[in-house]
Amino acid sequence: MTISQTLTARAAVAVDVSRAARSSHLSAVAMLIAVAVLAALPFLVFSTVTDTLVNLFVLVALAGMWNLLAGFGGLVSVGQQAYIGIGAYSVIALADLGVQPYLAVPLAALTCAVFALPTSWLAFRLRGDYFAVGTWVIAEVYRLLVVRVDSLGGGSGKGLTGLSGIDQVLRGALTYWTALVLALATIAGCYLLLRGRLGLSLMAVRDEETAASSVGIDVRRAKQVVYLVSAIGCGAAGGVITVSSLSVNPDAIFSVQWSAYMIFIVVIGGIGSIEGPLIGAVVFFGLQQLLSDYGSWYLVLLGAIGIAAALRLPRGLWGLVRDRTGLSLFPVGYFVRKRDTDVVSG
Repeated sequence: MTISQTLTARAAVAVDVSRAARSSHLSAVAMLIAVAVLAALPFLVFSTVTDTLVNLFVLVALAGMWNLLAGFGGLVSVGQQAYIGIGAYSVIALADLGVQPYLAVPLAALTCAVFALPTSWLAFRLRGDYFAVGTWVIAEVYRLLVVRVDSLGGGSGKGLTGLSGIDQVLRGALTYWTALVLALATIAGCYLLLRGRLGLSLMAVRDEETAASSVGIDVRRAKQVVYLVSAIGCGAAGGVITVSSLSVNPDAIFSVQWSAYMIFIVVIGGIGSIEGPLIGAVVFFGLQQLLSDYGSWYLVLLGAIGIAAALRLPRGLWGLVRDRTGLSLFPVGYFVRKRDTDVVSG
């Protein structure tokens, strides 16, 4: 064996490459335990607690979908409320046709995909700031169309039918579990999507679209897939909102405030990571509970916190945690470690 072959063999023995850090295995066990506890909460706490947590799960799902779109796909949208509204009204329409509302939630998500496909053809003709503003305009167009449909309640909105025969406690538990499944499905969906070839393509498109196209990446397909997935997640969240509130109003469900919430959560938690929207949603949810009684000052304080986070923590809270601990709950890249040592790069 030559000297170069010997050195190559030693290098191969000395280094391991994997898709997960060692800390990821322990965190996976902890997360499974947390999911089991969350699933059992309706049997352990009062319904007021689970009703409140429904809002948290919806925020987790919405923030995860916006982060997938903007943080990994480079598509900064301020119009995802279009699909929240379409999902919400799809549940109303399906319930009127006799579909059980909880079963209508996944059907509403698929309805959003049907609407998102032709919408993407129009939206992708725009770039940068024009895309962001264009998505907002598209959301307003959908709101105006819904308002003109009398069977959906017009401008005053409409109540949800099909749940009156279910016991209130059982209905609260079913709504909670539906919201929990939504949050877990969006997290798992993002994780699986980003660990595949499409995830690498998305990050290449986000970093430099022209360069990604030059190496053979189908830029339009990558964008379209992530746009459709984000629409499906937001539509399911809109359906859960309707099942939880038992009614829908076009001005509220199509409000740009939903996009503001998503952006705030992702900026606080850390854009471009799966963990960021999780921690951001928890922080935002806590701020909502603490500051909601302060009227207009509530929004002022949220804005100040958002600006401070953007200036002082450009990578968000999760970026700070990861830099100091090396922790990765949902690793989507590769980790290189020396044998019998900790991770040296990732």
